Amino acid sequence: MTRMATRHDTAAPPAKGGAAPGRPPGATRTKGPVDKDERRRARQSRRWQRDVRWSPYAFVSPFFLLFLAFGLFPLIYTGWASLHQVELTAPTEMNWVGLRNYTRIFDDDFFWNAAQNTLTIGLISTVPQLMMAMGIAHILNYKLRASTFYRVVMLAPYATSIAAASLVFVLLFGRDYGMINWGLDLIGIDAVDWQGDKWPSQIAVSTIIIWRWTGYNALIYLAAMQAIPQDLYESAALDGANRWQQFLHVTLPSLRPTILFTAVVSTIGASQVFGEPLLFDANKGASGGAEHQFQTLGLYLYEQGWVNQHLGRASAIAWTMFAILIVIGIVNYVISRRLRASS
Repeated sequence: MTRMATRHDTAAPPAKGGAAPGRPPGATRTKGPVDKDERRRARQSRRWQRDVRWSPYAFVSPFFLLFLAFGLFPLIYTGWASLHQVELTAPTEMNWVGLRNYTRIFDDDFFWNAAQNTLTIGLISTVPQLMMAMGIAHILNYKLRASTFYRVVMLAPYATSIAAASLVFVLLFGRDYGMINWGLDLIGIDAVDWQGDKWPSQIAVSTIIIWRWTGYNALIYLAAMQAIPQDLYESAALDGANRWQQFLHVTLPSLRPTILFTAVVSTIGASQVFGEPLLFDANKGASGGAEHQFQTLGLYLYEQGWVNQHLGRASAIAWTMFAILIVIGIVNYVISRRLRASS
């Protein structure tokens, strides 16, 4: 017993680096696949993070690329060309003239004539257009049969081609065989030269604009009317207000932001009128009639750049129109702030 105990006490410990007791014999063989799965999950996680971070930019990049190519670059190029004398026949040959193109157009009577025509056509077309759109939207706001059909009909003029609509109105406003003069003759009014006289021609051009955009604005007003809470109308009815009083004291105050929006958009559109006056008298082209009686700023720009081939002067006109739009935007901002403050 003593000899056996002595051998037990003097037994050598296991050698360093030997097989550890209790370790599974196949542990080293499963380490490789586990590491591969972890690396794959890590790659997928990084890929997912990159996708979440950069995918929105990829989705919106086509718009910005198109804007850079067809929006920002032409804007910068026209601004640079407006400071040079450059012709359409040699667009790469530029001679620095500074602000000469701007001073020349401001001294040009045709520019001020075009600006005045643009203002009058804008007023004649915008005010009746928005008033008619408000009335149509008020009627469509009631429960009517086939209301969807009427709304589609309202959008039909907006979807119609400008060329097709203008050609039809040219036939209607014809001096000798037009239907408008035929109707005026029935009630004893002499025939009107809708293309030769100043005010009749501007009224005719404004009629085309009214016909095209009234339904579009009517649907905008209709959408805003349907967003007005019905509790306001019920409270007004309980107070004894009739339909007209409800329209004046409930509908119109609730539509003030929408009315301001449509007024600003219509004003911007009126300042850029081009297709309707160009096609109203195709024989005169960009001159806007024999005496420039309905030439707008858009036609004046086109005449200077593509008829007279003065790209520098046309670029100055374009930037002047851009400045006018900026002024309209500032006025819109000031008015909208005052409306929010008053409400």
